[in-house]
Amino acid sequence: MANLSVNINKIATLRNSRGGNNPDLVKVALDCERFGAQGITVHPRPDERHIRYQDVYDLKAVIKTEFNIEGNCREQKFVDLVLANKPAQVTLVPDVEGQITSNHGWDTIKHKDYLKEMIALFQNAGIRVSIFVDPVVEMVTAAAESGTDRIELYTEAYAHNYYDNREKAIVAYVAAAHKAHEIGLGINAGHDLDLHNLKYFAHSIPGLLEVSIGHALISDALYLGLESTIQLYLKQLLP
Repeated sequence: MANLSVNINKIATLRNSRGGNNPDLVKVALDCERFGAQGITVHPRPDERHIRYQDVYDLKAVIKTEFNIEGNCREQKFVDLVLANKPAQVTLVPDVEGQITSNHGWDTIKHKDYLKEMIALFQNAGIRVSIFVDPVVEMVTAAAESGTDRIELYTEAYAHNYYDNREKAIVAYVAAAHKAHEIGLGINAGHDLDLHNLKYFAHSIPGLLEVSIGHALISDALYLGLESTIQLYLKQLLP
């Protein structure tokens, strides 16, 4: 069964919209753990429009499950933040400044040497590294050559095409997962996974270790409640 890591960026967005500390980000993270989530994900950005850098320190002090920090390692402030907090995992995402949400994986062929350098930096600090990739076999192969521990498959294309033809939508992801297994990479996944498409994805991808879900899960929680929503997402991941 893959682990569920809850991305709490949207909780921070809601808090920041009014100032103050309501909702309390740390309390929400602890509640997610209490309700069964096996990890907490945050993706701080330079403008701190949702997760603030101080949030990372506050969360690291209390989280008992796996802490995953996503972000762009081309930002030195992000690198320093990760090294100072030493999460269980850092997920490297090739965002550009001002990007609303992540929308593509690394070109692991073009940026292989750079990724090697950054991955080694984090691994030497005892941090597991995952890098965001599109479901392209060549990119998975080059990812392994960069030395990363895991890849995170960018699932927006799967989610977008799920209702038209889910069998066709999953093909590239299955091929990428088989290649990852063949060359010894762990597999994470995330982006636009939800209660409708998660079960089929999780059952189709061999050896899936972790999914990181934020926007859909928090949106569902507005109607269903946070505890019930987390339980429903966990149910989708059952074998």
